[in-house]
Amino acid sequence: MNQYVLELQEIDKTRQRATGGKGVNLGELSKIHGIQVPEGFCVTTEAYQKALEQNEAFYALLDQLTLLKVEDRDQIGEISRRIRKTIMETEVPSDVMGAVADYLSQFGDEHAYAVRSSATAEDLPYASFAGQQETYLNIIGKEAILSHIRKCWASLFTDRAVIYRMQNGFDHRQVYLSVIVQRMVFPHASGILFTADPITSNRKLLSINASFGLGEALVSGLVSADCYKVKEEEIIDKMIAIKKLAIYGRKEGGTETQQIDADQQKTQTLTEQQILHLARIGKRIEAYFGCPQDIEWCLVDDTCYIVQSRPITTLYPIPEATDQENHVYVSVGHQQMMTEAMKPLGLSFFLLTTPAPMRKAGGRLFVDVSHQLASPDSRKNIIDALGQSDPLIKDALMTIVEREDFIKSSPNDIKVQSPEQSNKGISVMDSQAQIEKELKIVSDLIKSSQTSIEGLKQNIQTKSGSDLFDFILEDILRLKKDLFDPRMSVIMDAMDASSWINEKMNKWLGEKNAADTLSQSVPNNITSEMGLALLDVADVIRPYPEVIDFLQQAKDNNFLDELVKFDGGKEAQNAIIAYLNNYGMRCVGEIDITKTRWSEKPITLVPMILSNIKNFESNASKQKFEQGRRIALKKEQELLDRLKQLPDGGQKAKETKRMIDLIRNFSGFREYPKYGMINRYFVYKQALLKEAEQLVQVGVVHEKEDIYYLTFEELREIVRTHKLDDQIISKRKDEYKLYEKLTPPRVITSDGEIITGAYKRENLPADAILGLPVSSGVIEGRARVILNMGDADLEDGDILVTAFTDPSWTPLFVSIKGLVTEVGGLMTHGAVIAREYGLPAVVGVENATKLIKDGQRIRVNGADGYIEIL
Repeated sequence: MNQYVLELQEIDKTRQRATGGKGVNLGELSKIHGIQVPEGFCVTTEAYQKALEQNEAFYALLDQLTLLKVEDRDQIGEISRRIRKTIMETEVPSDVMGAVADYLSQFGDEHAYAVRSSATAEDLPYASFAGQQETYLNIIGKEAILSHIRKCWASLFTDRAVIYRMQNGFDHRQVYLSVIVQRMVFPHASGILFTADPITSNRKLLSINASFGLGEALVSGLVSADCYKVKEEEIIDKMIAIKKLAIYGRKEGGTETQQIDADQQKTQTLTEQQILHLARIGKRIEAYFGCPQDIEWCLVDDTCYIVQSRPITTLYPIPEATDQENHVYVSVGHQQMMTEAMKPLGLSFFLLTTPAPMRKAGGRLFVDVSHQLASPDSRKNIIDALGQSDPLIKDALMTIVEREDFIKSSPNDIKVQSPEQSNKGISVMDSQAQIEKELKIVSDLIKSSQTSIEGLKQNIQTKSGSDLFDFILEDILRLKKDLFDPRMSVIMDAMDASSWINEKMNKWLGEKNAADTLSQSVPNNITSEMGLALLDVADVIRPYPEVIDFLQQAKDNNFLDELVKFDGGKEAQNAIIAYLNNYGMRCVGEIDITKTRWSEKPITLVPMILSNIKNFESNASKQKFEQGRRIALKKEQELLDRLKQLPDGGQKAKETKRMIDLIRNFSGFREYPKYGMINRYFVYKQALLKEAEQLVQVGVVHEKEDIYYLTFEELREIVRTHKLDDQIISKRKDEYKLYEKLTPPRVITSDGEIITGAYKRENLPADAILGLPVSSGVIEGRARVILNMGDADLEDGDILVTAFTDPSWTPLFVSIKGLVTEVGGLMTHGAVIAREYGLPAVVGVENATKLIKDGQRIRVNGADGYIEIL
């Protein structure tokens, strides 16, 4: 064994640092029984380091490169070019040269070889990025091979490789390159095999791309390839491409592109037998590595050579199951307006809070709806209910049900009350008495929640250690009791009333989405009150120019202490602290207990306060609320007057009045249960962070935020024993970084298949971007594409375009004239608040933040659910 050169059979997964991802994978492949890998060797990263260790010019350029950011494209290009030139002028050390010559003589100097780069930041389970560095084919002779080894070293600093490392947080100094030298095979066909379908992510569907000649033509995009789909030893789909070109090796070395004969261009590259044989090889390789693989293969006569296999890093993980049955999982994040990855402590708290059959995958939660889909009775109810929150989920579930073979029907066993049934309990005659009774229920629920939270804050102060965890578990039972209190049905009554109004007013009066206008400025909406309350904070600060100037410069959370130095500072400080006392437990992604709350980072509020000072006059909150109330009451009177003109108009007006009262009195309360839950979460979090401080003091964890990477039960045990395996936290942090990059699907099956829904609508403008209409009206304005609430710099009249909004975004709603989100449904927070503020809104718009550019002028049609770029 040589430190500079290793034969492929000598390489295993412990050699990652010496041979890079590609080298390790080839070494492992060569050990699988029955898998043919072209023989060869690997020039290790130690050879690369030896060649450059004394090169001062190289390290000086590397120092300059580390100071640059991704945006500095021109400078990156220039410095990278100079680094490549420096490496190409470097001599290959004599002992490296000797080792390469020895191995070449063993394999045969006269043969042609492929010379391939293998970086230590490539073909990893969490960072594939194939093709960062160069590959050179059909290289003949020792001198030519040594020259191409240098070319491979230099390719570690192609612009694309440098930028990739910057984007993924790899240190240029800690990434090295090995070079694989393998006997060339000259195939009549080659291609790529995915052991899971890269389009749908279905783990039971293999996808094979094949073309004539060497695989470089396919990888470089020079030719189209045949595509074969194989499922359970059966070819279920074939797409035969027209293949006009192929790359072949030349006798004297190198490669050339050749025209394929016209009569061969449309022929199938592989026979049925070869396709199925290749699929079996793919499954064997996948089983060896333990995860779906992206495999490069070559076919010489009837022998299949494998020249690379790497993990498919783009697949979304499958939620875990306890059996081998088929399952259908629906994303919780798309309903909770939080599609980002959650840390383990956040996941475990949400699991403790919900009774639904939840499963974890990719740092997100999914509900297993297989049981409801199997029962014909519950199927319609679950699909309709989820469709209200997100029509794309409904369409995806309908696709699964229509297949009939995935979820088998079971006997009717689940009875769910339909919206019509839930509205039949109150006759028109006693509706006023009933509403007064339900108003008392709402008032009692709010008071009870407030009293309970105050008690929690007091009682938790005395708890620590194991007692604290017992206390929290006991209090979560109280929280669940509040969340699922039967009296919460008043919220459902209001939602059903909205559906009733929209359906009946359209049928009787031709009036679309009437409930949107009737929902403006309703009482007891804690979330919309939060947005208006920040306008009141702006009113307190507005008269004090020194405070405004200071806030414009404020950068850290100490600004609250500094405020008192200025005229009006004490008033400003009191107003902000009072706001935080009411709403400081909120933040973006608040269902994850580990997310930083406004009380923990009050600087988050400053841009919104300054925006309110700039965009509004004094007393704007009362004016906005009154304006919305007037519009709603005017719409109510108008509808009732028009109904009275119809046949049986008196009865229609009475029924409609009752439904309007339900909307006006109870739709705002919908936001309160979550507010109560987030309040409690913040109290729990503060108590657990005190325990974490103790763990830091005794050296169990490095920093208190490390507890976020533990589940509730794990943390409980560590607090009890003061013992923790150091590797757990670092492993979970790496997993979380990987999960952050994933995009969760709305619906995924136990096969890993991602089912996407679609909107079905006609008679819309040709270039319309479709979504779900959730708040009526048409508005034109400047699109502000904002992914991070802290970056919001809004002008009056802007239209907010973002991935999703949860209650923490509400303070921005007072400054905008319309809303577009990628995620959302009719009753999600953004939709509810948009209706209350009278903002036209379209949600569930796939890729809205990519299709719409910041600053573009757009038209949002909140009645028909589409956006036009003007």
